[in-house]
Amino acid sequence: MVFKRRDRRSIWQILQETVYPRGGWARAASYISHRVRRLPDPPARIARGIAAGIFVSFSPFFGLHLPLAAIVALVLRGNMLAALLSTFIGNPLTFPLIAAISLQSGELIMGAETPVPLPQVLGAFSRAAGQLWEDLGALVTGGPTHWDQLAIFFEGVFLPYLVGGLVPGVVFGLLAYFLSHPVIAAYQKRRARALYGVPSKRQVKAVAPGRIR
Repeated sequence: MVFKRRDRRSIWQILQETVYPRGGWARAASYISHRVRRLPDPPARIARGIAAGIFVSFSPFFGLHLPLAAIVALVLRGNMLAALLSTFIGNPLTFPLIAAISLQSGELIMGAETPVPLPQVLGAFSRAAGQLWEDLGALVTGGPTHWDQLAIFFEGVFLPYLVGGLVPGVVFGLLAYFLSHPVIAAYQKRRARALYGVPSKRQVKAVAPGRIR
């Protein structure tokens, strides 16, 4: 195959590059931006896809951001690949900020009496995931379950995060749409002129009747 990798990555390398991409986050961001701009789709569809990916990044459904972004992009009639690439906004570097904005917004909206300290959020999600697997396994083996612990997590962390993430998700999604649409449109016009020799408005005016000397 032409595009097959020469060096096969191990599971550890894949996990390591998920946390810290090869070449750094700046290079990864530049690559994703380049890929999004070159997508063969109208600017509006690409921009809607970007908005979908960013919106989903503010949700607490960790591990499901990619399929959720694809679903939201499908509903919005946006570019699905742009949505998948845009979930990159939710990465280990931005997670603390996204979690703080979403969780604190949700606690404010819901009037939480005992807000959860931000450093404890990641641990709460990790423990809840482990508890969920244990309870599901207990349903098969007949062992004891502890759904009450998951209920506490749902009410104290997950639900405020979910509710609070809707507001900044919509705000930043709309902001991304209105900022990316003109940038992508301008890029596609420049690329079309470079590839197919389509003259720009300035070039057309320069050779218009009465301007030729």
